[in-house]
Amino acid sequence: MSSPIRLAFMGTPELARVVLARLADSPKFEVCAVVAQPDRPAGRSLELKPPAVKVEALARGLPLFQPEKARQPDFIELVRSWAPTVIVVAAYGQLLPQALLDVPSHGCVNLHTSLLPRWRGAAPIQWAIASGDAETGVTLMRMDAGLDTGPMISVARTPIGSDDNSAILHDRLAVLGADLLVDSLPDYVAGKLTPRAQPIEGVTIARKISREDGRIDWKLPAVELWNRLRGFTPWPGLHSFVPADPKPKLVKILRAVPSEQTGEPGLVLPSAAGSLVVGCGAGSLNISELQLEGGRPQSAAQFLMGHRPARFE
Repeated sequence: MSSPIRLAFMGTPELARVVLARLADSPKFEVCAVVAQPDRPAGRSLELKPPAVKVEALARGLPLFQPEKARQPDFIELVRSWAPTVIVVAAYGQLLPQALLDVPSHGCVNLHTSLLPRWRGAAPIQWAIASGDAETGVTLMRMDAGLDTGPMISVARTPIGSDDNSAILHDRLAVLGADLLVDSLPDYVAGKLTPRAQPIEGVTIARKISREDGRIDWKLPAVELWNRLRGFTPWPGLHSFVPADPKPKLVKILRAVPSEQTGEPGLVLPSAAGSLVVGCGAGSLNISELQLEGGRPQSAAQFLMGHRPARFE
């Protein structure tokens, strides 16, 4: 058996933790160092919380580093001292400078959770669902200094099902990506897989999602709102407002499906007892679970026992 591939790993959240664990478990690789973003404040108490990759690295006794900026010259020199054959990057959270990309003999390879060149950028999983894509996947690419623009080494695909939301798809892509790395990286290092340039056509950008992306525009088709609900679950979700004194109340839509019933956008339409159907630009949304700001999740029937809004704003 050939010697294991000496690699450094750079990643931060849960998806990257899954990938790191798979690489560390495989006899094909030697993880010489792990790099994650620094601990960040989290929760109401704003206590420092270690990223998932840090927890995994420490549990395995792997050397861990958390530079504030990966482009710092002293950090790049530190990486050089590790003499990695390749650096594997998965959801690290910083753009890497060319000086760092040039350190390993086989460069840096990035596991990106989309079928490039579609959905380059920060939130590919969410936008793939929100945009109604029929499939997505993971792409292993050799990194360059651009934003997810490097040549592709290998891909793996998966359909997007009607029951998928971004949390479910995230977990599936983490496993799919880890498997792809274990299968493809040795052949890439051995020169059996040659990176190929991304197609010029079909480029889309998965920009970072904001809370405002979850605000419902009832003029949109119901199917599009349903896609956005699944894509933006668990965060930021979809929300709207119902009339109340002294000001409208925010209500979060937790579960809904498209309906063919039609009516004015935002208007609560006639429906069976305990059902809540709201008109959209095309069709309507049949809402089964929702949550008033400051309250607990409720079924539509429970909500209608205490609230009878004529429309959502």
